[in-house]
This record gives sequence, structure tokens and C-alpha cells, in this order.
Amino acid sequence: MDLNRATAVVEAILLLENEPVTLEQLAKISKLDRPVIDRCLAKLEERYADAAHGIEVAHLAEGYVLQPKLELWENLRDRYGKRNENRLSRAALETLSIIAYSQPITRAEIEGLRGVSPDGMIRLLLQRELIQEIGRKDAPGRPVQYGTTSEFLKLFRLASIKDLPRLGDQDQERFEPYDE
Repeated sequence: MDLNRATAVVEAILLLENEPVTLEQLAKISKLDRPVIDRCLAKLEERYADAAHGIEVAHLAEGYVLQPKLELWENLRDRYGKRNENRLSRAALETLSIIAYSQPITRAEIEGLRGVSPDGMIRLLLQRELIQEIGRKDAPGRPVQYGTTSEFLKLFRLASIKDLPRLGDQDQERFEPYDE
């Protein structure tokens, strides 16, 4: 299969899938080799880089997806964005940021950083699948530890947790959990 045809196949897969597609999934679905898929993705990224296109290939949550360009989102948000009921409160965002920057982290460690009980926010974030239980701390009572999910990465348009904005030294100290 020539590169143009292979690129068209990869583009169609990204268009038809609702969730980010990993390189392994692209290879399985398209029956193309990984180096060919890498070249196809590069070609698509180059094609959509032109200002005449309203979409881009984005690397989200360990996979690839076709999405509107970020600079166009202000024009699209009212119609296609999350509705108000899906917005997170300031308390939920604060709890989520503590978990994102401090993971793995326990409920008591979150409470130590926030100064208030995080139980309601943890329930909300679990319900929205933005966080998950990722293990238990090797401490008395073996408390549950929380971390972020691929839904978190998709919501904030991150390829991995490493793409979170860097914190300054003062903020970094703030997000370091205290020992229980």
C-alpha cells in the first residue's frame, strides 16, 4: 500500500474512533507496520498544520485523535463544549490538581493539604472518572491511594501526566503530601 493510501486509512480510523487510538491499536486496525503509521501520523500533522484546516492530530492519553484546533475552541465551545453541569467547582479543581501533582496520594494527605475533608470531592472525581484508586499505602490502616485517569488526560488535553505545567519551588512544596 502506498503512503498516501496508508495515510488515508489512518486518518479514517482517527475520524471514526471516539477515543484516542494507541499506536498498537492503529497497527492492528489498519494492518500497517509501526514505522508506516509513524510516517502517516507525521504526514497528517503536517497536512493539518495549515491554517486552512480546522482540525489537528493530537496526542492525548497515550493515543491519537482528530480534534478541533485549540485556537478555534472559543468559537466552538458554546455548541460543542461541555455543558455547565459538567464543569468542576473550584474545590473539585483544587482537589484534582492536588491529586495530579502529588499522586499517588491518600485522602488524609489531601485533607492535610486542603485543610478540609475531601470526601465529597473524591466521590465526585471518582464518579466523573477523572481519578481512580491506584493502590494502598504501606502505612497503618493501608489507606487507599488515588491517581488520575486517562479521562483526566483527555479533559485537559495532555498526552501524559508529565505534560502538566511545571510548578515553581514554592508551589512544588505545597503539593508534597505530609506523612500520615
